[in-house]
Amino acid sequence: MAVKAPNILWVCTDQQRYDTIGALGNPYVSTPNIDNLVAEGVAFTHAYCQSPICTPSRASFLTGMYPNATHAIRNGNDFFPDAYPLVTRTLADIGYDCGLIGKLHLASAYGRVEPRVNDGYRYWQYSHAPRDDWEQGHDYADWVRTQGYILGELNQNPEGVPAELHQTTWCAEQTIEFIREDRDCPWLASVNIYDPHPPFNPPQTHREQYNPAEMPEPLFRNSDLEQQPRLQAVDFQSKVRTPDELDIRSPILPQTPHQEAEAVDARDAKTLIAAYYAMVQLIDEQLGRILETLDETGQRENTVIIFTSDHGETLGDHGLIQKGCRFYEGLVRVPLIFSWQGQFASGLRSDALVELVDKAPTLLELAGLRVPEEMHGKSLLPILRGEADPNHHRDFVRCEYYDAVDLPDHTFATMYRNERYKLVVYHGHEEGELYDLINDPGEFENLWHINAKQDIKFELLKQSFDASMLAMDKGSQRVGPM
Repeated sequence: MAVKAPNILWVCTDQQRYDTIGALGNPYVSTPNIDNLVAEGVAFTHAYCQSPICTPSRASFLTGMYPNATHAIRNGNDFFPDAYPLVTRTLADIGYDCGLIGKLHLASAYGRVEPRVNDGYRYWQYSHAPRDDWEQGHDYADWVRTQGYILGELNQNPEGVPAELHQTTWCAEQTIEFIREDRDCPWLASVNIYDPHPPFNPPQTHREQYNPAEMPEPLFRNSDLEQQPRLQAVDFQSKVRTPDELDIRSPILPQTPHQEAEAVDARDAKTLIAAYYAMVQLIDEQLGRILETLDETGQRENTVIIFTSDHGETLGDHGLIQKGCRFYEGLVRVPLIFSWQGQFASGLRSDALVELVDKAPTLLELAGLRVPEEMHGKSLLPILRGEADPNHHRDFVRCEYYDAVDLPDHTFATMYRNERYKLVVYHGHEEGELYDLINDPGEFENLWHINAKQDIKFELLKQSFDASMLAMDKGSQRVGPM
């Protein structure tokens, strides 16, 4: 154990885009507590998940390995293969007191509570999702009952679950309880809030603060109505629609004073965005309560704070909502903020390309441990400590999709992105996407079939194939020549 190893508060939301933070350029959403973390810490503005789907992304950043190496490449797995140790297990083994609050999602929670793995968590408060689907083992639903309510009944409320009974609030309550425990060792709190994941149903008190008419437009052009049908066989949770009538299956509740009665469950993108931002605001408020507890207990100066998400949300961009096999910036680029008062750089915004697999080696180094040679992640500590160029960390980032959701095509696809170009290959479909992100940051002009861009496409295909090969699972450690 390193001398005075820091506590670690690791907050991971679910399906939160990179562009949902006031201090990082969004004037429509209220996030004062996250803004304070940006002001006092390091914000990575180009952080990419390694899969746009929950389980492969989480398995990846919890191990520091790409999804293919973890053998947890899709949602709905019977069990977590445990090919590589979770970083929480490794930290627990050297004396950290680790707590899980909220979602884990390394294996299926369909028809059952997700089975525990060798995760290292001593404190366990589990909530896969804020639904009343599990008779036993759903700690959030049990907590709601202690408050005198039934979660399944609250979920039918047209005004949404009240903020004081919301799963986001419960996550804060349990985290505060964990932080306040007496102990003589460092701790790690893994706080996994379900929002702003669909259904888009924030509490009425928060939803009414966002007028859909005042929300920004999604990234959309009529050309999307031609581009997306070319990919219609490729798995995704929605079909392309114009921003005024999205393919929404999850409800947007509740009705707000800004809308007419018939607008309840409205399908337009701006109503969706308003609900999404209201969910982010509640997350920010509850984060503020957790940070206040760190201050009150005198633990703030020795606590590393991480704020991030597992992947993003299309949110009407290109006529799509939710997730699946696409790699647009809103879906694969997420918030990533680190703060450690007096130890990390303050007010630093890094535009370097980073991956979520970089978190695990960063935590290992913080605890004074050696980063395993086979780990795909690369520690961010040099940038965090102001010892390295904040504008460069990786030459490229990758994202993988291997039959990740239960949809008919069972698609396989990979994304390779360098500082200028993004290449997407839909394997077996003779289709792909190529974007010049300097000249086309909105990803509207697909260059895949443009004759003048074939040389750069083939060079990127080679680089992407090389990167995929080098990311393969090498198996057990070599101990001899034969």
